Amino acid sequence: MTTSTPSAVLQQLNWRYATKRFDPTRQIHAEAWAALEQALVLAPSSFGLQPWKFLVVDTPALRQQLRAASWNQSQVTDASRYVVLTGLRTTTVADIDRFLQRQCDVRGATMESLAGYRKMLVDFIAQGWASKDLAGWNARQVYIALGQLMASAAMLGVDTCPMEGIDAGAYDRVLGLEGTPYATLCGCALGYRAADDKYATAPKVRFSTAQVVEHR
Repeated sequence: MTTSTPSAVLQQLNWRYATKRFDPTRQIHAEAWAALEQALVLAPSSFGLQPWKFLVVDTPALRQQLRAASWNQSQVTDASRYVVLTGLRTTTVADIDRFLQRQCDVRGATMESLAGYRKMLVDFIAQGWASKDLAGWNARQVYIALGQLMASAAMLGVDTCPMEGIDAGAYDRVLGLEGTPYATLCGCALGYRAADDKYATAPKVRFSTAQVVEHR
């Protein structure tokens, strides 16, 4: 198995920044994009429930509408690809059963053999610590996927910009999510930085390691 080196990982994470201006003439090639989609598919989530759906918006007219719902930020239309990350509005027993059936399909288990695990999951969403805000719990899982997408893109030399400066309700209307189990949480533009994006060379502003990493 081929792995990267610590210095190479840090080099790419230092190279990465929230790209403000994308070069609209540069496109992510198919192999790299396929890998980035799989980075989303492979993202970890609590219990493995995967309470998300990722919408890759390629239609120019939809992109223009989403840009209007993003305070006219150019990343939405200028980036090579634009992903809208959505999360389940809640978690139901049906969602648990769907996941467990997938586990049976992949691992050759039976629903009967997972009965104890199913009960634990059902009890958790009914009365566990996350039960009072299942939408918020699901949203936190989606942001794990966002982080994995951005880190994976950096390893491939692809620029990203996470987009929370959006009207999520308007996104839901544009994308037909109203009345569905899923709601918009954020977007992510992916592509290649424009040569005149001044933020590309700006030093990162981070607190020191000693201030944010504590060993006990």
